[in-house]
Amino acid sequence: MAKSYSDALIADGPLLFVSGQVPLAPDGEVAGDIGGQTRQVLDNIEEVLARHGADLTHLVRLTYYLRHISDLEEFRSALVARLPEGHRPTATLVEVSGLIDPTYMVEIDGVACLPRG
Repeated sequence: MAKSYSDALIADGPLLFVSGQVPLAPDGEVAGDIGGQTRQVLDNIEEVLARHGADLTHLVRLTYYLRHISDLEEFRSALVARLPEGHRPTATLVEVSGLIDPTYMVEIDGVACLPRG
């Protein structure tokens, strides 16, 4: 299986701390499976980054909160497919007993190193 994180990264620029993003789409919908929820969370993170002149390649750190560790393989598959080719931020995965809404299966927060200038 493809590695979904880096052991370490060096960041050189202003840091942007992205609060935990949940799988809530702009229309209020929530996907019913972990793959769809993971893609939506990353879409939400990407939208936050774009507002600050950054994209997913600027992520240097992510924390993943999964409701069910049994979803790990499908989660990683969706994550690796959605992140830019070869870009793997440092990461920590935590299994949690619950999230703010019982339909949420995943939440992700992160740190991005913004482009200089």
